[in-house]
Amino acid sequence: MAPAWLMTALKGFAMGAADIVPGVSGGTIALVMGIYERLVRNVERGSKALGRLAKGNVGGFIGGMRSVEWSFLIPLGIGILVAVGLLSSIIEQQLHDRPETMAGLFFGLVLGSVVVALGEIQRWSTLMVVIGVVVTVAAFVLLGLQSAPTQDPPLLGYFVAGSIAICAMILPGISGSFLLLMMGMYAAVLGAVHDRNFAVLAVFMAGAVVGLALFSSLLGWLLDTYHGELLAGLIGLMLGSLRVLWPWPHGVGLLGDDETPPVSGTGLGWPEAGTFVAPIVLAIVAFVLVVAVSKLATSTKFEEVHPSVDDRG
Repeated sequence: MAPAWLMTALKGFAMGAADIVPGVSGGTIALVMGIYERLVRNVERGSKALGRLAKGNVGGFIGGMRSVEWSFLIPLGIGILVAVGLLSSIIEQQLHDRPETMAGLFFGLVLGSVVVALGEIQRWSTLMVVIGVVVTVAAFVLLGLQSAPTQDPPLLGYFVAGSIAICAMILPGISGSFLLLMMGMYAAVLGAVHDRNFAVLAVFMAGAVVGLALFSSLLGWLLDTYHGELLAGLIGLMLGSLRVLWPWPHGVGLLGDDETPPVSGTGLGWPEAGTFVAPIVLAIVAFVLVVAVSKLATSTKFEEVHPSVDDRG
């Protein structure tokens, strides 16, 4: 059996690969892999420790950092970074050459993730149903918005983009790449990765650290206080995000090599003859794979999040 750190790194690799794709969220992968709440809790502990340091409480900072599961976060982070470094060019090329086929694959992945998330909710209240429906509609509409690529953005633009896009890392249904696309920063950030522009990437990562610290605290509070309602909202986000992943007419869209305006991936249409087989087949394969992976992770996930579930059977 593979060591725990290697399995965690592989999960991080899957999260990183997902976050490269506009429309697919690393948070979705974390949910399917059964590590979502564990990830949020640890990021929240780290952010609280940094908050204590900012107030001059060095002892509280040290204690808070010791409470973080570094044996979990470090391999996960390494896996994410390796995926971004190795796969950004490959995935971008596939999205450019086969947008409809790739969108079908990702559509099945997210739809399978919705089924997994539905299994987390034991009982639906009226409020949860309303939240799910409202968030689905809102996400569907908002994801139809898209900005033209920004030409030569300032360093502050990279900082702001990082602070916003990182939230998608722990938010199923919203892709960090698509948020960058909406802000017009996707091509610029991907170009910085390709060019190994470490100064720009450092500013982007600094923004990501700040954004993650602020957002994780809010998400942790919601998990504690409104667990069912939060899950209903996350399901709505994933359902609404399917707009971006509908394979036709342009899949997740096309980006020009020279930061020319992208072809929108939010248009909805029916497939032309001969263009529907591959996307549908890959969607089915991805759906089955996600559900199967979730089944394998179910016992571990329920022990960590809902320990009483097994006792009922």
